[in-house]
Amino acid sequence: MSFQLTDSVFEELRDAVENDTIASKQEQLALLHPADMAELLNRFEPDQAVLLYELLPDEPAAEALLLLDEEVREKILERLTPQEIAEQVIDNLDSDDAADVIAELPDHQQDQVLSHVEDSEQAGDIADLLNYDPDTAGGIMAKELISVNVNKNVWECVREIRKQAEEVETVYTIYVVDDDEKLMGLLSLKSILTKPLRTPIREVYNDKVVSVKVNMPKEEVASVMRKYDLVVVPVVDALGRLVGRITIDDVVDVMQEEAEKDMQMLSGISVNLEQKDRVWPLSRARIPWLLVGLAGGILGSRIIGTYESQIQLHPEMAFFIPLIGAMGGNVGVQSSAIVVQGLANNTIQPGNMFPKLIRELSVGLVNGLICSLIILAYNLITNDSMNLCITVSTALFSVIIFASFLGTFVPLTLNRMKLDPALATGPFVTTVNDIIGMTIYFLVGRLLYSA
Repeated sequence: MSFQLTDSVFEELRDAVENDTIASKQEQLALLHPADMAELLNRFEPDQAVLLYELLPDEPAAEALLLLDEEVREKILERLTPQEIAEQVIDNLDSDDAADVIAELPDHQQDQVLSHVEDSEQAGDIADLLNYDPDTAGGIMAKELISVNVNKNVWECVREIRKQAEEVETVYTIYVVDDDEKLMGLLSLKSILTKPLRTPIREVYNDKVVSVKVNMPKEEVASVMRKYDLVVVPVVDALGRLVGRITIDDVVDVMQEEAEKDMQMLSGISVNLEQKDRVWPLSRARIPWLLVGLAGGILGSRIIGTYESQIQLHPEMAFFIPLIGAMGGNVGVQSSAIVVQGLANNTIQPGNMFPKLIRELSVGLVNGLICSLIILAYNLITNDSMNLCITVSTALFSVIIFASFLGTFVPLTLNRMKLDPALATGPFVTTVNDIIGMTIYFLVGRLLYSA
């Protein structure tokens, strides 16, 4: 039996914490799902969350620990001794999750925790995982899996599954290996259930298996699993030996991290930020692109100042400066966002980049024509100056086409330079388009008004 965390339940538990009667709610807390436990703890202050965590059963509490905000998780781990971390947390987690928890501990405490892990094989697996780069397949894989030798038969395979299944939380598939532990293929549960017990494994296993190298970047692992619609993928070393597996829940975490990073890039933040970061690191991460925007604004004001005499002669031009800047920035961000998304999901490849560029320019041409005709009609109704009507419409048309080109070309160029194309979005494109847009606007105005 379990129940969900509702607002009324939260209010009841909060009152119990404030009245120091939370211990009486221990049985109720134990019925919560680990995800609800994590949500509950995250809604309290870290010190209060520690008190609540101590009342939770070890196994669901260990799972909930992984879902906590970093600040809360850090506070809880600080209160636990190395032996308590090993017995209450590590012993109740898969090797990959256990390695993630231990990796957050100080170096001197990591060895102490591992020394208290009761299962020496599990301790060895965790130690191996800690040696991998956390941003690679090895850093997110789990050691728990079921494998069977290719020289055995179905009955021997069933016995092997029964022996190994206790260590594996979810059995997706059985991996077939040779005498050197090299991955040969995979065996479905359906094959085991439907084939005679004496059937050799080599006659029923599927040798068409998708695997990833242990040093493959985790973003590429996510792409592989998405491309082949996998819920689990085996991980092999440089010699092709099976060393672990990556499940879909780990890949979902990777995708979420990438989405958060892209959102930060979109805002002009190129450094990974954490909730626990203090004011100065947060400021230092944001200030570079703000300075770029500041420099762009200064340059834009200088451009406007260069045409001050033109504005004095034709002050009506000043009314449309915000329009030109805003439209250029919006179109540029739209184009760059589409291209960055295409690069991220691999729909844009080296072979089709030029057609994509032409298509975005065509879209810019159509949108520019529509917007320029609308602003032309508006000016014809509200203004007597034909020069102003043509100036604003022509400049807007030109700015939209240029912004489409820039928003498409820059991320493609960054991608070819092996840089993150998400850098092209947000402040960079907006600032450049503002500068170029102002220049185009006043150049067109000078040409038409002097004609």
